[in-house]
Amino acid sequence: MGRVQLFEIRLSHGRVVYSPGEPLTGTVRVRLGAQLPFRAIRVTCLGSCGVSNKANDTGWVVEESYFNSSLSLADKGSLPAGEHSFPFQFLLPATAPTSFEGPFGRIVHQVRATIDTARFSKDHKCSLVFYILSPLNLNSIPDIEQPNVASATKKFSYKLVKTGSVVLTASTDLRGYVVGQVLRLQAEIENQSGKDTSPVVASLLQKVSYKAKRWIYDVRTIAEVEGAGVKAWRRAQWQEQILVPALPQSALPGCSLIHIDYYLQVSMKVPEATVTLPIFVGNIAVNHAPLSPGPGLEPPAGPSPPVVPSAPPQEEAEVVAGGPHFSDLVSLSTKSHSQQQPPPAVLCSVPVAPEPCAHDGSPAPHSLHPPLCISTGATVPYFAEGFGGPVPTTSALILPPEYSSWGYPYEAPPSYEQSCSGADLGLTPRS
Repeated sequence: MGRVQLFEIRLSHGRVVYSPGEPLTGTVRVRLGAQLPFRAIRVTCLGSCGVSNKANDTGWVVEESYFNSSLSLADKGSLPAGEHSFPFQFLLPATAPTSFEGPFGRIVHQVRATIDTARFSKDHKCSLVFYILSPLNLNSIPDIEQPNVASATKKFSYKLVKTGSVVLTASTDLRGYVVGQVLRLQAEIENQSGKDTSPVVASLLQKVSYKAKRWIYDVRTIAEVEGAGVKAWRRAQWQEQILVPALPQSALPGCSLIHIDYYLQVSMKVPEATVTLPIFVGNIAVNHAPLSPGPGLEPPAGPSPPVVPSAPPQEEAEVVAGGPHFSDLVSLSTKSHSQQQPPPAVLCSVPVAPEPCAHDGSPAPHSLHPPLCISTGATVPYFAEGFGGPVPTTSALILPPEYSSWGYPYEAPPSYEQSCSGADLGLTPRS
């Protein structure tokens, strides 16, 4: 009976990332130390999604299949000792969803090969995972280029009998971003009380929903920045920047079991006030500038009058009457700024240094192919935008790269104050 020394699948040109509707070609290689009788040699291309109730458990409770095609490479016969290659080709469906892997489920695409041997003999199997990227063009989302604005008013009591309120307004320059782009945040806090507020915190949140027997929600903080509190009877503005790290795209069209959403949450603990802005993360950047600033984003021309409700309670009216008038709009400083450090890639790595993405939101420098990134908290590779948009690679680059070997995207972008200082230095004439 023959002995199989090598049984593997190789995709043409070493490619591992494909687009929906593309042909997938490769070869099945077999090396035998002796003659091997077989009943059939088959190769199968399949894509599916599985969701579990427990983290990191592959015992799926719900599954769905996207495609499953098989080819017969050889009928019943006998392979002599030596090396043998069997070419194959599949056409990937245009509706195939983007690959994804998370703690409670995954969308996986793979090629499997089988040597079906004679009865009572051991069958031989091998498989190879490849990735599908269906790019999300942010320009296809309505009003994506418009500023994102939300506001909340929180009424609270202090000193037992005194009452006041705080108005929190937050905005972003756009509603959607790509990897490496800077999200510009602006918050305005109007403290209509005699008590200082707690620091204001902005968090970029990822929410992944898995549809098992019940919906499972995995929410994690991707980046967080904290600004100073606002003094009593003050109106303040806070401007900051958050670098969008490598993340799976917002939409997984074609998959009904896994949904991905992103939010920017701006909040204070005292008083307890929160505003939430939905954010889209895509692969093709917004190509329009914001049409107009959101309400309350521009500093006033002069001093602002005190804000007094039309019919306040007696004790609140006394506070407002006795309290000082609002001064000019002041600027809040940033206390801390952190980006999530992604865990090491789960799959095998090779020492390949990937090209970093642009840090300022501009397209990455031109190269033969766009820079390749790994999704935070997952093992799903995809392309950040380069000139010409995301395209599958034709190089021999193997995924995933060693994530811990490079700085991006752990490093936070420069703060708003640092950016302004840098801009001022850049305007200084050279001697």
